[in-house]
Amino acid sequence: MNDNVKIWSGYVLLCILWGSTWLAIKLSLNSLTPLISLGARFAVASLFIFLLMKIKGLKLQLDRKSVKLYIILTLFSFAIPFAMVYWAEQHVDSGISSVLFGMFPFFVIIFSKLLMPEEYVGTEQILGVVFGFSGLVIIFSDNISGGLSNSLIGMGAIVVSSIIQGAVAVIVKRDGKHLHPLSMNLVPVFFASIFLLFLGMLFENTSRLKFDSYAIFPVLYLGFFGTVMTFTIYYWLMQKINVVILSLITFITPVVALLLGWIILDETLSFMDIAGTALVLAGIMFANTRGLKKLSGIPKRIGLG
Repeated sequence: MNDNVKIWSGYVLLCILWGSTWLAIKLSLNSLTPLISLGARFAVASLFIFLLMKIKGLKLQLDRKSVKLYIILTLFSFAIPFAMVYWAEQHVDSGISSVLFGMFPFFVIIFSKLLMPEEYVGTEQILGVVFGFSGLVIIFSDNISGGLSNSLIGMGAIVVSSIIQGAVAVIVKRDGKHLHPLSMNLVPVFFASIFLLFLGMLFENTSRLKFDSYAIFPVLYLGFFGTVMTFTIYYWLMQKINVVILSLITFITPVVALLLGWIILDETLSFMDIAGTALVLAGIMFANTRGLKKLSGIPKRIGLG
């Protein structure tokens, strides 16, 4: 298969899968508490990753640099930001949650400038950030009239989650080129699952747990398709293309999530939410116009194996 075709195929698949995860999270919370649902998802994911590594004959990379990255990823790519998103989705619609997390590329731009001075950050990207943050202000302003509600706090938690993920994405891009995508996932996902399940059993109301189809199928889907496939493809692409180009995925995933939330959960947006969403998405596109032009220049020696 042509190398560019592999990259485009992975890119499109990642958009679809990540767009659907917001709906799956929402469904799983009908039967499970946030930390238990998330911990179970990561436990399933770590099992699949371990089996894939066995099949491929891959060994864990345990040098000091890799271990440091594992710790960072465990806490700041998986455990903390995901826990914030899961808690938030109890109070925020799945579609608007994905839009708020769509601020991720703007934080990638900011942290790229701070941590990787050689990464291009130009006028288009700065203007894109302005558009995106303007949309964020509009979305929040439409929900702030009712005071400090769980919905408003949840929205804030999702934005903070995207800030954390933006910083980690740049760190991994800078320091993680030597790591195999599967190895990069296994250790952090496994330890995050233990940490989250322990906290869930300790602090959450386990009496409301129901192990029905709303618990089992979303967790399995999120574990394999929403974690193993997405993050493996994501980290593989991260090693091959500009990190800002990769972050454009967050323009497409909110569109997928909004459509699924509307079709399956009857979620709707207010006029202000629609206006804010349009500005966020426009900002993402505008910030990546230069990056998109570079896609045709992707090296042709890239293999997925």
